[in-house]
This record gives sequence, structure tokens and C-alpha cells, in this order.
Amino acid sequence: METRVLGRTGRSVGVVGLGCWQLGGDWGEVDDEAARAVLDAALDAGVTFLDTADVYGDGRSETFVGKVLAERGREGITVATKMGRRADPHVADAYTLDAFRRWNDRSRANLGVDTIDLVQLHCPPTDVYRRERTYDDLDTLVAEGRIAAYGVSVETVEEALLAIARPHVATVQIILNVFRRKPLEEVLPAAREAGVGIIARVPLASGLLSGKYDEHTTFAASDHRTYNRKGEAFDVGETFAGVPFEVGVVAAREVASFTPAGATTAQLALRWIIDQPGVSVVIPGARSPEQARGNAEAAELPPLDHETLGGLQRIYDESIRFHVHHRW
Repeated sequence: METRVLGRTGRSVGVVGLGCWQLGGDWGEVDDEAARAVLDAALDAGVTFLDTADVYGDGRSETFVGKVLAERGREGITVATKMGRRADPHVADAYTLDAFRRWNDRSRANLGVDTIDLVQLHCPPTDVYRRERTYDDLDTLVAEGRIAAYGVSVETVEEALLAIARPHVATVQIILNVFRRKPLEEVLPAAREAGVGIIARVPLASGLLSGKYDEHTTFAASDHRTYNRKGEAFDVGETFAGVPFEVGVVAAREVASFTPAGATTAQLALRWIIDQPGVSVVIPGARSPEQARGNAEAAELPPLDHETLGGLQRIYDESIRFHVHHRW
């Protein structure tokens, strides 16, 4: 698999990683055996970057990652986790050095490591990004040897640009896909200029861009695609990338018409992200070994041609832009 440098971490990672949210929860039930099978399949397929968080299954996802890597070995694998969503209430004042240490202690125990490769602030209130103290405290965690590097996971372009301007922010994780293009305008150019890595999340718009859903598709009650469609639990942009489901299903059919022979629509959508200048790694999730292998194989597709790129742009401009471009 092609590798790229992950921003200021200096680490090389494969262009397709694995998002591990679904191994913890919020995507319906994924049992222990299935979670292990997904991780094994991804690693066997050449994935070298795993992205998790302390709140995914209240530590379940981190623990799975830690156990699998303890058995298989950690050489050449970069693990990123996130912290901050455990704050209750979830307000800017909760982001203190003491809280950072508590959250970090828990994640290190779950992952079974003394030093975490990359820790990201997990979509905190915007004011957290504006505070000098935030970055001083994160620098302290690096100095204490708790983390090797830090980054941010953001909801908005504004938050991304605030973080990129800070000298020690290594990475920015942001929603980027065929249906969420705003980061291409300012965020990716600014990150390239600063040497900050871009981690592209929600790459398949919660599965919409797999092309497998229709107007009658339903999801389990425990799946955020059921309970967060209007942002009831967290930012609605995390569910179907903020695109109304019915709108997205129709647009995804059009996207599917551009799928290259021998590829899947999901692979087309992932290849589009890989082709964007400045992207370090894309982190699709997977609920089965087949999905994990298929996602990794997207890195083997050739860059998309001009006709395909133009068609995908037209779909966005005509069907999607109105719903999302101004919001994040």
C-alpha cells in the first residue's frame, strides 16, 4: 500500500487506515469475534493506521485494538485515539490538564502502552481551540512521555484552521468525502503549507457512498444512523455526513454510475479522497473482514479520470451542496 507521512508526527502510514468506532458501538452490535476478525483482516491487508477513541464503547474499541496488537506486534503500526468526549458536561472549561491526564491514563491502560502514538482532541467546543492553555497542556503531555504527538478532530473548517495555525499540532481529522467538499477550499491547502497531516473521516458518509442503501433501508435502534439523524446525540454532520438520508440515497445512485469496472462504489469514494492533495490517510470503518479488505484495496485503484471527477463535482453541486456546504 502507498504510504504517506502523517504530518508532524513524522510517521509513515498507509493511505487507507481503519476507523474503529464501530468496534465499540453506535453501529449496531459487533461481537468480540467479529471485531477481532475486522482488525486482523485490515492489518493483513496492509493497513498501518488505526483510529479509535476513549468513548467508543466506553473503552471497548481501544481495548480491542490493544489486545490485538499485543498479540500480533506493534511494529510499523500507528495508533491514534481521541479524548474529551468523556467530559460531562461537554463544555470548554472541562478541558484541563488534570482531565487530560485522567483521560490519557485510561486510554493508555486500554491500549496497553506507556506512550500513545497520537492523541486527538475529540470535537471539543470551538473555544477550546482558541485557548493558549489548551496547547500548553498538550505540550505537557508530550513532555511527560504520555503521548508522542497530538492533533485535533474537528467539526468545522474554522476549527481546523485555528488548529493548523498552532506550531505543534501534528494532524487534523476532518469529515471529507464526495458529499463533504468544503475542506478542499482552505483546510487542505493550509495543512499542506504548515506540514500538518489530514486524516479524512466519515469517508463513505456513514455507508451512503457504498451505494448499497435505498429509500427503504433501516438500521438498528442502537445505530447512530437511526438515533442521530437530526443531531439528537451529537453533531448531525457525523451521520450521513449531514446529508438528509433520502437526498443522499438518490445522489449515491448517481455516484455509483461512475464506478470503474472491477471496483466497488465504496472504493471509488475512497479513491476520490486519496487523490486529494494533502490527505495523509483515510479511515473507513468496517463491520466485516470483507469490508476491511475491500477498503484497503481502494489504494490499488488508479487515480480517477477527469470525466469521473467532473461527474462527481456535478452531483455535489446539483444535489448536495445546498444541504451541507454552509454548515461546517
